[in-house]
Amino acid sequence: MKAKPIDLRSDTVTLPPEAMLAAMIKAPLGDDVYGEDPTINALEQRLAQMTGKDAALFVASGTMGNLVASLSHCGRGDEIILGDRSHIARWEQGGASTLGGISLRTAPNQADGTIALNDLRASVNEDDPHRTVTRLICLENTWMGQPLSVEYMHAVSELALNRNLSLHLDGARLFNAATYYKTDISTFTSLVDSVQICFSKGLSAPAGSIVCGSHDFISRARRWRKALGGGMRQAGVLAAAALYALDNMVERLQEDHENASLLSNILSEIKGIKQTTAVKTNMVFFEPTAESGMDRQDLLGKMKDAGILAGIESNLGIRAVTHYGISKADIEEVGKRMKAVYEA
Repeated sequence: MKAKPIDLRSDTVTLPPEAMLAAMIKAPLGDDVYGEDPTINALEQRLAQMTGKDAALFVASGTMGNLVASLSHCGRGDEIILGDRSHIARWEQGGASTLGGISLRTAPNQADGTIALNDLRASVNEDDPHRTVTRLICLENTWMGQPLSVEYMHAVSELALNRNLSLHLDGARLFNAATYYKTDISTFTSLVDSVQICFSKGLSAPAGSIVCGSHDFISRARRWRKALGGGMRQAGVLAAAALYALDNMVERLQEDHENASLLSNILSEIKGIKQTTAVKTNMVFFEPTAESGMDRQDLLGKMKDAGILAGIESNLGIRAVTHYGISKADIEEVGKRMKAVYEA
């Protein structure tokens, strides 16, 4: 009999708890395109307050949130500076370029997720009719499980202010960063002009993200959301899940971090595995050593046969993500199965 799969591919595979589903069923609803969904309105007001921004906008996904933010900050022919291994640059189909005619200028992400300040400065175009106009810097927190520090984000905020640039934060997993640093998300969001936060990863909602910023910015973002087909109607069923998540799923992120640390400790005891990054939040990256006689695909296949599902990140190796639905006992079982893989 095959072992029960333990799914560590991503925190997007989380399923909503029963109480979250119950909240969705009971949510008061209205037409959000008319601004009449009370649950959407409550969520947007709450996130505006939490982030210290004027207003917020509920969107279908993190990709849509980052896209409407880019389109709202920049015009056709403008340029965004962002990390070369950022989600916006690599995993969102270049939507800002495809749909907005906006150039993406990438600078190297360092091992801790930062972009070196000198690289950012060097990427800002001078005022020259031959060059695109640099409008926006985008940061990502967390990045590959690495939480950007408040000090670093403050330094980038000052750089952007001095160069008259806007600063957007892809904060899909911002609550993980806040959990790691034991602070409120407003500590980070106070340093940026706009932020996107996702509810369907560690917070376990079935769908949805939020974009927060100034009144003018959100007004533009709302128009872009409509143009992208994101004007949902009785979307309060999704907002209710997000509200439940804010009340019940944030503090438990620490459990995910502890389980990732436990997995890291277990893997460190297995000869033939090397970890490629420090584990700080809910992601563990590793790969087989040359002495093991396996490459990444070989190990990933053996893990799948053993009932361990994971993914591969091209630069960092095999990725295992802890999340709601994965217990300490599951991680201990992963350890047993991994040891069996290497002993076979």
